[in-house]
Amino acid sequence: MVLDEAYSEASFPSAWECHHVVIDHATLAWGNTSCHGGDVPEGARLTAFLAYFKRVQQFPMNEPVTLFVAVILAVPLTFSSGKAADSMVGSVAPTTLNTTSPVWCRFVPERKDDFAWENDLMAFRAYGPAIKGGAEDSGIDCWLKRTTNPIVDEWYAGEQKGISYHEDHGDGYDPYHVGGSRGCGGTALWVDNALVSAGPYTTWKILERATSKAVFELTYDYPAKAGESAIHEVKRFTVEQGKPFIEVTSTFTREGKPTANLPVALGVTTHDGKASVTLCLEERWVSCWEVIDGNGLGTGVILDPVYPIEARDMKSEKKDRSHALIITRTDANGSVTCHPGFAWVREGRVAAKADWQAILSGFSKSLHPKNP
Repeated sequence: MVLDEAYSEASFPSAWECHHVVIDHATLAWGNTSCHGGDVPEGARLTAFLAYFKRVQQFPMNEPVTLFVAVILAVPLTFSSGKAADSMVGSVAPTTLNTTSPVWCRFVPERKDDFAWENDLMAFRAYGPAIKGGAEDSGIDCWLKRTTNPIVDEWYAGEQKGISYHEDHGDGYDPYHVGGSRGCGGTALWVDNALVSAGPYTTWKILERATSKAVFELTYDYPAKAGESAIHEVKRFTVEQGKPFIEVTSTFTREGKPTANLPVALGVTTHDGKASVTLCLEERWVSCWEVIDGNGLGTGVILDPVYPIEARDMKSEKKDRSHALIITRTDANGSVTCHPGFAWVREGRVAAKADWQAILSGFSKSLHPKNP
């Protein structure tokens, strides 16, 4: 068995029953036991995936025997340094790169705690704790790929060897500036007609990672206002093969309780006004069309139909503060769901702004079937 694989009931025959057990490091005497090629770190937690054979096997001595296997996985917790918690397999740089799965996501500790994901059309990344103090915070970066093959692991591995993913070596590159903006579909609180952003994500969790679908969560903390407790956001991402948009559900809480009717904004950066902005309230989307290094790029975000919507072309003289915005409010559960995405001319799905808007319109209508 490979430790960098996510185990679930689907990993075992139907006769096996799977259980998850958490074992504190202090309860075990590991000696020279190792995981991921190194000693199990002090302060780590271990998750044991136990699979019990349900059917009783009759051996020649007619004694019933229950068979089981246990796969022990090292799971680092959140340390005082603020390093992202890992609640799934893959907490270190992979020894084997993903070269086959069209849908992929992973924590990237070798690049300042990035968390990156992709399908066959797009790739993205979010910024993690190790980048705290820089310009980037909770904005979402776009990686412009022009291949249906996976590129996330390849580009990070190349970066480690001095091959920059900010240059196109044949399958795309990252020319998209995020800085302190919302990037492509990042969220913010909407307070007194202004964006209030969270810092980089603080923890991550992979819930599902299969060939055609991945589901994961990133958590964010917002600065507390005087006399109030801080707001906490859990963003659940669903990435599927062939889809031109990802689904993102943000759930906001304060002291563990949902913050219903909370004003929030979903942003797409205009790169300081360089992009052409379209606000389409009827179909519940906002978009940008811009030219980067001579090639067109369309970005946008669509809001689910159950939420109130206002849209703004927000202009600012401050760097990274100009956005195409959707402003809305959370539901009774403190949640809001949106669908960010992008298309690049060199990738082949679009040749002009009208092509990108047709993609937005078509996907929006699939979410909002009442639209004409």
